[in-house]
Amino acid sequence: MNKPTIRVCLAALLGLPMAASAQNYAELDQANSTLGFTYTQMGVSLDGKFRRFDASLTYDPAAPASATTRVVVPLAPIDTGSAEGDAEVQGKDWFATDTHPTASFTSTSVEAKGPGQLLVTGTLSIKGNDRTVSVPVIVTEANGTATFDGTLKINRTDFGVGAGIWGDPEVVAHEVSISFHLVAAPAAQ
Repeated sequence: MNKPTIRVCLAALLGLPMAASAQNYAELDQANSTLGFTYTQMGVSLDGKFRRFDASLTYDPAAPASATTRVVVPLAPIDTGSAEGDAEVQGKDWFATDTHPTASFTSTSVEAKGPGQLLVTGTLSIKGNDRTVSVPVIVTEANGTATFDGTLKINRTDFGVGAGIWGDPEVVAHEVSISFHLVAAPAAQ
């Protein structure tokens, strides 16, 4: 058996992507990447999204622990599903975008949990409050790109988001799910 055939057999047995050692993904495809959230208001589940965000990442499937991620989200162009909600969350009871215009996530460690599965830990910063969070991420390689999908559940009150009447979990639930779909191409050579 020749070396390429042995590598193909090992990759298949271990569930590794075929080009694992040949790619280093670092070029974010902004047009096909999304960052959204789900929240519950007065018992109704609602979806929103961040219209803009900047993300830098590095990922080598052959060395997942060396991966890095930094995401910066301007909070003013948020889409809560209604113009009234978009305006409301700019105020001091919510994001206070005049003094805290962005939220961010910076990874501090990445752990491989299985083929195409990572646990990414880092610092989530919202409204001047920093918390260490961990999020499971599914990585899929296809057609020359890698996609990174995950959902992070947070308690918004840990970040001082939603005060006054909005602090009541019967009005707006404290748990918010943040979902992302990041598409990256190999780093330019």
